Amino acid sequence: MVPFRGRGAGRPPRKSPLVRNTLNLACVPSSLAEFTTAHRRRIVDTLLAIAILCFTVPQTLLGLSFSLWGPVPEWIEITIEVITAGALLVRRRTGLPMVIASMLCAVITGQIVPMAFAAYSMTADSKVRHWQLVTVPLIITATAVDYVDPKTDDVLYLCLARALMLIFMPALVGTWVRGYRGMISELRAGARECEQRAAVRERRRIARELHDTVTHAVTVMVLNAGIIRDDADPEIGRLATTIEDKGVEALAELRELLAVLRREDGSRMTAGAKAIPSLVEEAAATGTQVSLDYDLPDIGLPIQVGHACYRVVQEGLSNVRKHAPGSRVRVGCEARDGVVTVSVVNGRDEGRARMSLQHLLPHSGFGLAGLEERIAILDGRLERKGTPDGGFMLVARIPFHPADDRAEDQADEMADGESA
Repeated sequence: MVPFRGRGAGRPPRKSPLVRNTLNLACVPSSLAEFTTAHRRRIVDTLLAIAILCFTVPQTLLGLSFSLWGPVPEWIEITIEVITAGALLVRRRTGLPMVIASMLCAVITGQIVPMAFAAYSMTADSKVRHWQLVTVPLIITATAVDYVDPKTDDVLYLCLARALMLIFMPALVGTWVRGYRGMISELRAGARECEQRAAVRERRRIARELHDTVTHAVTVMVLNAGIIRDDADPEIGRLATTIEDKGVEALAELRELLAVLRREDGSRMTAGAKAIPSLVEEAAATGTQVSLDYDLPDIGLPIQVGHACYRVVQEGLSNVRKHAPGSRVRVGCEARDGVVTVSVVNGRDEGRARMSLQHLLPHSGFGLAGLEERIAILDGRLERKGTPDGGFMLVARIPFHPADDRAEDQADEMADGESA
């Protein structure tokens, strides 16, 4: 069969524009990609600050700005606009500077757009409590500026309606964004915990298989080699000795491997109560208003008791994030008279809008049930009830020492059965 020799024969296929653009994007240096990923929030805030400057400064230079109390020097207006843009760079740490700067910018220059960014910032990052009250001066300022603006009509109710839309729409979007971020954070934390439990179960399964099958087979091989070593044929005896020596080495390596697997299995539990401060810090970093009163001894606390304390705090904070994300939480850990007391108490939910996992995922309640069983095995007691102010408290009291050695083993077996 004669190969085709027509036009274009033997040439590589031409790449489409989409493929070429994809290849060009793939050529972006990895260092630049890593930088943008690590500093994504700072880059976004910087671009927003530049956008505000590009929107406000030209209107001042063109003479389109106005003030509520008469003419203001141009340099003062530009200074206020620069301060407003700079306040946008710290909005993730605190939203009040952006709120105050945007109000000054509106009163002095007549620019009310930065107030929309302020309304979004004070709700999206959970940095302003009772944001509904903070919106009142924003709405009043926006209404007054819109009413005095020579480019708009001086109908009061229309100015008020525009101000309500300018402030409340970004604020509501910010609450939705904050709830979405919290939901993603909870999903990631749950996925990480599921991965850890799966890894622990897999390590235990591998350890059991090695112990029950491979170790047994190698042991039988070593014993058989020892039996035939005394044969009259010296060559057979030498081979049997070699087999026996290699088998003994293999058994030693298997024991080391089993020790490593079991050591990794217990690494999660050895941290115990010492990991509670870092657990509270992680909860605070995700937006939970939590305080810690930690008074536990560094030594002398049994591993299982320390791990049970950690699980109480973990379960309590998880329930707060699911059911009362807007409440203040107090975590207490103390050891008195041979009893460890761990408490997680949250107040009444302040009603901040938030997208909770409670409405998206089925809640089984097995976490508290498994926790109660674990503490009962350690001769402890778990108390859970509501508080007079409408909150909830979770208190565990555990003796310093488990009832017996069997309690340690039973608590180990339950580590995989708990549901977060």
